[in-house]
Amino acid sequence: MNHEPKIILASKSPRRQELLRLMDIEFRVVLKEVDESYPDGLLPEEIAVYIAEKKAKAFDETVTDEIVLTADTIVCVNNQILGKPEDAAHAIEMLQMLSGRMHYVITGVCLLYKHQYHSFYDVSEVFFGELSDEEIISYVNKYQPFDKAGSYGIQERIGLVGIERINGSYTNVVGLPTEKLYRELMKL
Repeated sequence: MNHEPKIILASKSPRRQELLRLMDIEFRVVLKEVDESYPDGLLPEEIAVYIAEKKAKAFDETVTDEIVLTADTIVCVNNQILGKPEDAAHAIEMLQMLSGRMHYVITGVCLLYKHQYHSFYDVSEVFFGELSDEEIISYVNKYQPFDKAGSYGIQERIGLVGIERINGSYTNVVGLPTEKLYRELMKL
């Protein structure tokens, strides 16, 4: 990737960083604080893209010759958006909602390049088996999933023992739909 533009990953997520490394994409991490609120009335996929674009806008004035990659992942169950939990009790409550049910994981991605916004999203269906309260509490106490939408990481114990199947992209559930991202980067 010598002649391609450099990539700035605007995410502190170690999972997104690892996915980019596994794709052999060179990048550097630059973080900016962004308010992740969104207007009422948006569909879940619109919310994910809206927040990803909001994160990219923070770089629009300062970056032109690099690609800024931003993303936002949300979990949606029964038309309710589950963001990052506020504390352990909230994380336990979210996982109890997901137990025994199918939910959607939606990641919105924005590529900002030369003041142009290239946005897309991906949706995966995730099917959790029944989780006992003991399994949930143990997971939350050990893994502290407070930086994860829906309070879980698919690559951690709760995902390995609790998820029966997924329809769609595994990497989308991790936090970055790598297949779609690669195709979009090739277009740029």
